[in-house]
Amino acid sequence: MKRSTVLVAALAFALGALTTLIAKSKTPFDPNAYYAGKEPKAAAAALLAQAEVAAGNGSWERLGVARVYYLSGDKAKAKTIFDGVLNSPKVAQSDIFRAANYYAIGKDWETAKALFEKGMKLDADDDRLALTAGCWYNLNGDRKRAEELFNMAFVADPTNSWHYALAGGSYVGVEPF
Repeated sequence: MKRSTVLVAALAFALGALTTLIAKSKTPFDPNAYYAGKEPKAAAAALLAQAEVAAGNGSWERLGVARVYYLSGDKAKAKTIFDGVLNSPKVAQSDIFRAANYYAIGKDWETAKALFEKGMKLDADDDRLALTAGCWYNLNGDRKRAEELFNMAFVADPTNSWHYALAGGSYVGVEPF
């Protein structure tokens, strides 16, 4: 047998044995490690750190993680994630819409308003975006702009019951979802 064949066979055997050892030495997945016995803030921190890893490059997933940071008070961490998604050269209108909603829910109306307007410039025909933005405008005291946006949404889809319900809710203080 050639020396190179023996060497390749030995390396293949060693690699296989090493792979088996590594596989057997892995600790089984234990989700309790993230939260069991931890104070709420520590559990949240562990879960959010894992959420960031699991989100990878997914824009909606990253925005979902940013939402929790933002609404729980860690606005600096949230802004870093929001900006990472929103400043992407390939940012989708749906990402802008989602972030605008999160800022509106968090009572940062100026940031939300700017994002709603940016999103509507990207897709002026999106009745859901116009309706939701209109609700937030109404809730933030700009009834004139709200009703312009409601008109756009109702003309685009006059049979959508959600449009009517959400718009109606905005007149009595109910936030859209």
